[in-house]
Amino acid sequence: MSQRMLRGMAAGLGALVTLGSMAGCGTDGQVQKVTSIKIGVTVYDQYDTFVSQMMTDFNEYAAEQEEQTGIAINVEVYNAAGSQSTQNSQVEEMLDAGCNVICVNLVDRTEPTTIIDMAEKNNVPVIFFNRELVEEDLERWDRVYYVGAKAFESGIMQGEIAADAFKENPDADKNGDGVFQYVVLEGEAGHQDAIVRTEYAVSTIIDNGVEVEKLAYGIANWNRAQAQTKMTQMLAEYDGEIELVIANNDDMALGAIDALKTSDLKRADWPVVVGIDGTDVGLAAVASGEMVGTVYNDKEGQAQAMLDLAYALSVGDTLDDLNLENGKYIRLPYSKVGSRDVKNYMK
Repeated sequence: MSQRMLRGMAAGLGALVTLGSMAGCGTDGQVQKVTSIKIGVTVYDQYDTFVSQMMTDFNEYAAEQEEQTGIAINVEVYNAAGSQSTQNSQVEEMLDAGCNVICVNLVDRTEPTTIIDMAEKNNVPVIFFNRELVEEDLERWDRVYYVGAKAFESGIMQGEIAADAFKENPDADKNGDGVFQYVVLEGEAGHQDAIVRTEYAVSTIIDNGVEVEKLAYGIANWNRAQAQTKMTQMLAEYDGEIELVIANNDDMALGAIDALKTSDLKRADWPVVVGIDGTDVGLAAVASGEMVGTVYNDKEGQAQAMLDLAYALSVGDTLDDLNLENGKYIRLPYSKVGSRDVKNYMK
């Protein structure tokens, strides 16, 4: 069976609700109180730094809300370990266990059909998060939602960080040819977020008046160790020619830095490295100067929004105050982080 992390947490927003899907009237005709709900969560990879930190925030917010109301929220978190079939089985298990709402960080964003169909059959709402499914799938049922951010915004901001680094620091142009020679570390082959982040980062650099030349790219699956391997290979092939590393997330940016640390390049000769996500370790790399900048993906805001939505769906509260876009989406904005303001984002 799948790897599983089980953490029971208590939380709530404090309301008495009439029994709908989760409660009913007692034999004396009195309306019963909601005392507990169960939220099932499955993540594509528990070792993904951003996802792991987001789930930590999610559980912390649940605990804080319990102190306010005493309504218990039991949170069950499963690790799909990169397998969509495993994730489908986990959702089935959560439904069988009586979860009031399911939160899914999809393994394969093109394969949500099985999960949506199971949820609809059991009339249990499902919240997809962080890895956005295609719009047509989100419209398959009126109780399907998404919490995350717009991928193209992160690409634009990453490109702005890179362009500013080239224009403001003459040393970034190692060979003095006026062109930013770059490599890309991509998240997944064919993954929309990876494609969009790369496309918008590069086009934004050009739009900001900086000429670029692509030397190479490597698929590193959002993974630090894989990125280190890919970067080591590119450093060997393009000895001293790489001036910019565009990484689709901080873990891969850090993998590139790991490769640079073990290379023969002096620190002053390192290329500009930019990431996305603003993880704790990514922010530390910006603070140290190893990474020029990152794009902060609001994991705290997304965790809070997902908890608020999951709770409201579970107890039948109105969704009017949750700022749902088109009744389906909650998206949090990105923000650029550089050495000047990184301390504002560090815990």
